[in-house]
Amino acid sequence: MAISKLNLKQFFLYLKQALSGKEQEFTSGSIRKAVFMLSIPMILEMLMESVFAVVDIFYVSKVSVNAVATIGLTESVITLVYALAIGLSMAATAVVARRVGEKNREAASRAAVQVIILGVAISVLISIVGIIFPKEILALMGGEPDLIAEGYGYTQILLGGNVTIMLLFLINAIFRGAGDASMAMWTLILSNGLNIILDPIFIFGVGPVPAYGVEGAAIATTIGRGTAVLFQLLILIYGWSTIKIGVKDVVLRIGVMLNLVKVSLGGIGQFLIGTSSWVFLMRIMSEFGSEVLAGYTIAIRVMMFTFMPAWGMSNAAATLVGQNLGAKKPDRAEKSVWKTGKYCAIFMGFVSLLYLSFAPQIMSWFTNVPEVISQGSLCLRVIAAGYIFYAYGMVVINSFNGAGDTMTPTLINFVCFWVFQLPFAYIMAISLELGSIGVFLAIVLAEVLIAIIAIIWFRKGRWKLKKV
Repeated sequence: MAISKLNLKQFFLYLKQALSGKEQEFTSGSIRKAVFMLSIPMILEMLMESVFAVVDIFYVSKVSVNAVATIGLTESVITLVYALAIGLSMAATAVVARRVGEKNREAASRAAVQVIILGVAISVLISIVGIIFPKEILALMGGEPDLIAEGYGYTQILLGGNVTIMLLFLINAIFRGAGDASMAMWTLILSNGLNIILDPIFIFGVGPVPAYGVEGAAIATTIGRGTAVLFQLLILIYGWSTIKIGVKDVVLRIGVMLNLVKVSLGGIGQFLIGTSSWVFLMRIMSEFGSEVLAGYTIAIRVMMFTFMPAWGMSNAAATLVGQNLGAKKPDRAEKSVWKTGKYCAIFMGFVSLLYLSFAPQIMSWFTNVPEVISQGSLCLRVIAAGYIFYAYGMVVINSFNGAGDTMTPTLINFVCFWVFQLPFAYIMAISLELGSIGVFLAIVLAEVLIAIIAIIWFRKGRWKLKKV
């Protein structure tokens, strides 16, 4: 009993330290403690990110089936923005973590500034396209005329304000690379809290604010994320984290920029492969009508809620790999990956049991349309069958990224998504006329294949020699 009380007291002590961000040394001491200290705020950060998706779907599902389908189609396009943001964020995390591990914080700050400059430049180009061509984008994705008429404003606002998505990802990646995971977490809590408050106001209208419908979800999300970005910039400027940006740092440094671009190219390619595959899968699903598409969209949003904690743990592994390689401790970096993968697999295994047992009940929280519930439940159950594989796959893939070896995951994604997943989905769903289940099977089998290949390649150890 005394030991149990001691362990419980120690757990809450570590939890408090993790949330406050006081622990910043991850290249020595207990690996289990380091994983815990980084994983807890990163899991909460990712949960906050996924709550964005669930909250939007919860409110928008009260508007219409077309409104939900609009979010699905737009989200499949906005994932291309995520691909660029996440690709750049991988470079940010890898380079910043390596510099912090080398105890060179000035170099880490210089790298952070170049990441922000890159992000702003890319987001401006995307904004121009999103503002001018929202209807054409939805039409290209297979949206029906009435869906486009009702939902193009959502697409226009979300793509037009994509700089908030880009910078929120990139600056949080800087925090994570520096080991300041709690800072990233608190910015997401701020962003998500505002989104929860503003969503019903702008969607349904309150007082002088008119009811914008699905467009209101985009307005609320953009305001919430934009506010969080301003908070992030204040943290960097005033030095409330490990990284501090001064006036002297705000200059274009070609050498640092090129190094970041070099590291990020693999990451961008990696996620462009994955997200473009996602776009094509959504296009296949649109062939089966709005109700099937709505069920698929809701199910994916629900699953994102549980993917994000696993993604948070994989981010912790990436930071530990980067910092320990910087400190010349490759064996400690590898041990960190396997421990994180074990904890992630336990979590994902538990979640898979929930989805397999209660999929219809979960779907009924978001809609009362029988066909939407049926399709969403099928999606949840089929994809959840591979959750333990996803756990190890996510952790190992992100560990390559943390080492700066972004090309290996890119090649793995190319084989598993483009060579296998897309042809398999088309043949099963369209050619063999199995419908939506063909797409669901393609998703789960591709992710299982990614995990197997990634683990085999990781064991070869070549990532330990990567220089960034």
